[in-house]
Amino acid sequence: MKLSTKGRYGLLAMYRLRESHGDGPLPLNRIAEDENLSEAYLEQLFASLKKAELINSIRGAQGGYVLARDPADIKIGDILRALEGDIELSCCPDDSDEVNETCIKGNDCAMKNILDKIKASFDEVVDSISLADM
Repeated sequence: MKLSTKGRYGLLAMYRLRESHGDGPLPLNRIAEDENLSEAYLEQLFASLKKAELINSIRGAQGGYVLARDPADIKIGDILRALEGDIELSCCPDDSDEVNETCIKGNDCAMKNILDKIKASFDEVVDSISLADM
């Protein structure tokens, strides 16, 4: 499993907001410049993070972005789900999220059961780490 650039860049940007938490808004162009990332791409990511109520935007000359909650209250899992959707592990050739009629093993599939356990462990870990822990 590999996180997409959405997840990696989003975590990095949220870490930057955590570093400046309490110091006022952080302009998006500063994050993009400091981290050598596309500002246009970060705008897309920040739209998703704002929709998930993880960040707030402040308008004006001194504007930028701030965390919507205390860093201890924002979990890594919240960020990843806002950007990537629910992370699913699939062993089926059609990559479906659910067992379908074409699967001859259905819920008896050993790989499905193992991957379900791995996903549960992954979710537990990302939901136990906050921005404050980074």
